[in-house]
Amino acid sequence: MSAAFAATEGVQSSDAEQRSEAELAALPLETLMQVTISTATRLEQPIVDAPAAAVVLTAADIRDFGWKTLADALASLPGLYISYDRTYAYLGARGFQRPGDYNSRFLLLIDGVRTNDAVYDQAAIGTDFPLDMDLVERIEYVPGSGSAVYGSNALFGIVNVITRTGKTLQGPEVAVAVGSFGEKKARASYGWHGSNGADVVLSASSYVRSGQDLYYPEFDTPDQNHGVAQGLDYDRAQDFLAKFAYGDFAFSAGYGNRKKGAPDAPYGAMFNTPFSTNDTHSFINGTFSHAVTDGLKLATQIYWGRYDYRSSSYYSPGPSAQNIDGDHALWYGADVHATYTSIPKNKMVLGMEYMRDARRDQYNYNVDPYAVLLDDHRSSNKVGIYAEDELQLPANFSLNAGLRYDQETVSGANLSPRLALAYKVTSNDTLKLVYGRAYRAPNAYELYYSVPGPGGQLSNPSLKAEHITTSEFIYERQIGRAGRATLSLFRYDIRDLISETTDSSGLYKFENLNRAEAKGAELSYEQRFGWGARIRASYSWQIAHDADSGAVLQNSPRHLAKLNAVVPVFHNAALIGAELQCVASRLAEQGHAPGYCLGNVTVGSSRLISHANLSFSIYNVTNARYADPAGPGFTQETIEQQSRTFLLKLVYGF
Repeated sequence: MSAAFAATEGVQSSDAEQRSEAELAALPLETLMQVTISTATRLEQPIVDAPAAAVVLTAADIRDFGWKTLADALASLPGLYISYDRTYAYLGARGFQRPGDYNSRFLLLIDGVRTNDAVYDQAAIGTDFPLDMDLVERIEYVPGSGSAVYGSNALFGIVNVITRTGKTLQGPEVAVAVGSFGEKKARASYGWHGSNGADVVLSASSYVRSGQDLYYPEFDTPDQNHGVAQGLDYDRAQDFLAKFAYGDFAFSAGYGNRKKGAPDAPYGAMFNTPFSTNDTHSFINGTFSHAVTDGLKLATQIYWGRYDYRSSSYYSPGPSAQNIDGDHALWYGADVHATYTSIPKNKMVLGMEYMRDARRDQYNYNVDPYAVLLDDHRSSNKVGIYAEDELQLPANFSLNAGLRYDQETVSGANLSPRLALAYKVTSNDTLKLVYGRAYRAPNAYELYYSVPGPGGQLSNPSLKAEHITTSEFIYERQIGRAGRATLSLFRYDIRDLISETTDSSGLYKFENLNRAEAKGAELSYEQRFGWGARIRASYSWQIAHDADSGAVLQNSPRHLAKLNAVVPVFHNAALIGAELQCVASRLAEQGHAPGYCLGNVTVGSSRLISHANLSFSIYNVTNARYADPAGPGFTQETIEQQSRTFLLKLVYGF
């Protein structure tokens, strides 16, 4: 459930796994706290040395808390919160989640490779995420600015999803699940690890959910079915993953297709008429890593990605009113970097990345009579050069310094520095001061999308990149043999903030209008106990406001409180995983979304059925009624969220 326990491998369904976890809990604290991550700097380093308050979630967490999506997992982390409009899940951090933003201010990696698409720069974290959560071995989250290493998009954090290997799968594995509102899921996976080091993973999964009829008082009229959207909350997805590794080479390919009904009639669509979105993600990645000498290692990534979006909706009565909206995004690139450790007390990374957004195409048309409203074709190039040095200084000080220069077709030149000074006060106490700057180039949707009519938008090719400056103080303390506490005090300032506004004609338009500022604190604590229990808790306080007007930002909770706990019962025959998430009230465009507390419980056992893990989850245990602020394209001010649901799941390993 934390970085200290990230060495736990995969979702296993045997008693051997429980024994290995018990053995892990018995390791000395110094060993546990030296678990390494590479997301923060591209250097393999202990998490306590990372220039951020990094956190790691493991496959055991995903299993024990019954997380079905990446959004579920991220919602448990300090300072993060999720909004959902019944189509997409949106990630907020440290009091910032801009209406109309498709998670473009976070960088999402799969096995270290960028997955944000070339049109929306979207980080897909809901059921549109192109991986089954059962295939996730760990999630590394690095909060704060990360452009010094990765370039655009890493304003508020980096999420690196690391997939399982054939060694952790160890043969065939199948999973089936059934739940509320017609939810069904099936997965078949195979993993193999040879004595020569070769490693293979193959997996395919399918998911379907009928959903429920939903009531929206804003549409409660006789000609709009009295505000009830019937049969429009469905969700269907298929995912595929193939991985192969041997020696210095690794290859992976993935595919994910999701079709989701949109029951809340956004962007002026007719209520209770067919409205769906279809998201298809594909990727192919190849890596080569080779130690030239003891002090020099070369690594290369070659990647290709594609994202296709298509939405069908109706804006006036009759079959002739059908409108199709969509995009085709295609990108490819390469990253080459060298890690040099021959200079005493230095670890250096020097690298260069080239990326071509070959297709940033957007289209929109009416079906009958056929009328093209948008047919826009774009492409762009990006080149980045970066350097990172981890320097050990006298008197228990260390300095991490990074700098990246990016040249982009759209946003021009951007320079992104990061400095992190760390001081080990004692063997258990570490202080960090972190300063960084990051940027986000405007995406193709913000720049070029232009469609007239209801819910339409104007293009704005003159948009500039937005920049964030962050400063943070971090105190980390090791507690006992297997505990960790972290205090983060942060402040950030965003300039040239890209915001979705409404033009005088009533059309939407993105503009560089605002400057936002925020300050806050995050306190987290995690502990593992020798008898198998573990706990993680956090509290976040933040104030985010418009720097010009002083107004509090929309969808910005002042307080977040979270608790995750796993407790073995019946002499370790079963595990109970419980989580509680409390979110303070948030402003909407008009009015506000009240605060709420949400509880989930999962009970799982690997002893009821041989070679299998059986679990039963209850989400929103108290059936709390709560809502998230809606984006600017919605008639509703807030979107009511999911009522209590259930899920029964079986994972069987042959």
